[in-house]
Amino acid sequence: MTDPFASARLGPVTLRNRIIKSATFEGVVPSALVTPELIEFHQRVAAGGAGMTTVAYLAVAPEGRTHAACIWLRPAAVPGLARLAAAVHARGAAISGQIGHAGPVANAASNGAPALGAVRSFNPMSMRATRACTETDIDRIVGDHAHGARLLKEAGFDAIEIHLAHNYLASAFLSPRFNTRRDAYGGSLENRARFARRIVRAVRDEIGTQVALTAKVSLHDGVPGGLRPPESTEFARMLEADGALDALELTGGSSLANPMYLFRGDAPRADFARVLPPLRRLAFRMFGKRFMPAYPFAEAYFRDMALTVRAAVKMPLILLGGINRLDTIQRAMAEGFQFVAMGRALLREPDLIARMQAGEATSGNCVHCNRCMVSIYSGSRCVLDHPAPIVAGEPVA
Repeated sequence: MTDPFASARLGPVTLRNRIIKSATFEGVVPSALVTPELIEFHQRVAAGGAGMTTVAYLAVAPEGRTHAACIWLRPAAVPGLARLAAAVHARGAAISGQIGHAGPVANAASNGAPALGAVRSFNPMSMRATRACTETDIDRIVGDHAHGARLLKEAGFDAIEIHLAHNYLASAFLSPRFNTRRDAYGGSLENRARFARRIVRAVRDEIGTQVALTAKVSLHDGVPGGLRPPESTEFARMLEADGALDALELTGGSSLANPMYLFRGDAPRADFARVLPPLRRLAFRMFGKRFMPAYPFAEAYFRDMALTVRAAVKMPLILLGGINRLDTIQRAMAEGFQFVAMGRALLREPDLIARMQAGEATSGNCVHCNRCMVSIYSGSRCVLDHPAPIVAGEPVA
């Protein structure tokens, strides 16, 4: 059996082990630049034993942010990102940056710019309509990904993760539910995948071979008419054939229509309603159960679908989805996954990996109440252990 705590290669990068902290909104960058609190967040994970920590979410364009208080990649962000990378490296871990364009998931009102989608649609969470991307938009956003990746490389990041999931822009193009275009970017899977594949190729061409490149892809959108197997498996085959990626991270769910398909466990609808503005709060109380249905939690809940991809491709895969136990990590290695990604478990216990490796723990204490989802508005944390909001300071120089 592969030892999950042994060093491992991810493309050109050597990680000290096979456990990656997945991208989870940190919620501590009100000025859209790196703050001391963001550095502290990732230092804790690095000191706690993870092989690599992933910074989320780094938008490639200002209108591609999920919210105005979200870092977007521009020259002004590089000094702070370099400080962040150096701090993580000092504690023995590698650092990855998740880049992408939120597309129809973007909060147009907060960003002060129209949200973009594969087609025109209405987002009830932002109470705004998205604008359909033109081919000029597509060309520009492909270039924005390459530019953002270059800035992360300049900042000293070891890896870049391209967000092609959760019905953010590239994922919305992939989904037959959210893409009804009739041009070269709509219709067949090959057409719907064209935008995502162009992004991946542009990023690889920009950063060369010294930085690891991964992509987060959805196995199943979790909504009627959305992307699901076998199309998601075929998309993985396309990405493997393109030869630009060092690994795929397998996920699911729709930030537009079914976020709980990603999280599983309790649906914190009451917590969300309390933090929303009055008009959105009313709409959420009326439709929140439909938007956030509760799913029973099961350890490694994407495993079965991910095994289908494992059988179809040879490239390295990263298993994600409620991984909380050491025996689950070991089983993933035995089944041919090269890495696992952990989110909520490390949000509650950043030192869990070190304690597992030392034989002091075999499972984490996360109870999958998912109330941490709401804390993105006040500093991402386990609210059971840390109920007080995090007050973010001034950006680092």
